Amino acid sequence: MSAPNKSYDPVEVETLKPEEIERMRDEALAAFAAADSLDALHEAKVAQTGPTSPLALANREIGALPPHAKAEAGKRVGQARGAVNKALAARQVELEAERDARVLVEEAVDVTLPYDRVPSGARHPLTTMMERVADVFVAMGYEVAEGPEAEAEWFNFDALNFLPDHPARQMQDTFFVQGPKGTDESGSGVVLRTHTSPVQARALLDRELPVYIVCPGRVFRTDELDATHTPVFHQIELLAVDEGLTMADLKGTLDHMVQALFGADMKTRLRPNFFPFTEPSAEMDMLCYVCKGESIGNPDRPCRTCSSEGWIELGGCGMVNPRVLTACGVDPEKYSGFAFGFGIERMLMFRHNVEDMRDMVEGDVRFTRPFGMEI
Repeated sequence: MSAPNKSYDPVEVETLKPEEIERMRDEALAAFAAADSLDALHEAKVAQTGPTSPLALANREIGALPPHAKAEAGKRVGQARGAVNKALAARQVELEAERDARVLVEEAVDVTLPYDRVPSGARHPLTTMMERVADVFVAMGYEVAEGPEAEAEWFNFDALNFLPDHPARQMQDTFFVQGPKGTDESGSGVVLRTHTSPVQARALLDRELPVYIVCPGRVFRTDELDATHTPVFHQIELLAVDEGLTMADLKGTLDHMVQALFGADMKTRLRPNFFPFTEPSAEMDMLCYVCKGESIGNPDRPCRTCSSEGWIELGGCGMVNPRVLTACGVDPEKYSGFAFGFGIERMLMFRHNVEDMRDMVEGDVRFTRPFGMEI
């Protein structure tokens, strides 16, 4: 087998000529010097020292030279690449020093200044909503009345015409503090109030007639916590007892309330129902505030808010049952009254498109903060 042909001398590679290597080196040095930021220097680094840079491509051409010429070409390319890397490192140190000096000036913090960055808080929207509704009735001449949350069973049920065998009095519906067999000093069991109606009974016993009150507050029922129910929620109820009050007065009061809260074009309607403490009784619906009733029978414009029914159920109402008036020492032959009540959580969901009631009770500030500090 013959030995390698060491006398073979190909045409000299153009990119390995000394003047070409110097030109590539000078271009790289100029690119680094022109870089005015670390990002620009990074781009120059990729262009001048990366695998496709001129000097890297020239280094690959060394293999095309005869053995006796490789050493000199390799030395020439290596010196150029070394100068490039040295200039790159020096320029990076300069730009990093400039960046650090600029950051010290631009992001300087005076630690001697007094601390005044108190995070902005927010009132819970349920509190704001209760006060807003109460204000509507205070402006009409009503008074705000309050009562205990741990209530005598007589006020919570008996005075309101709930018979002893009424389902609401069973333990699966009511939280008993003292069970039906245990009694307090007045001879009545004690429960966590299931509605704010006991405040109405207390007001009739404590106040001179006529009585015009609104009763906001927290109530308790043995419901599971889910998207539309919670065992602890808020109600606001209204009671008016005077001479000559009729369902027409109740209807006008309801219309004024929904117009004050949802807009001047809102309306209400009453549907017959049954409640132990009112007679006659009705469910109050208000016109859907989204579609304004235009989705009824209109498949081209469905409404998710009211399920295309045009109306939204808001709460129960009616004329005060004469038995309730009698239990509270009021002459039903002389006086009449009306009452209604509804859940604050439900109204909050209507007004602000809240989809999950659990958001109201979990205490996450991300829910309350958007409502702000309205007073």
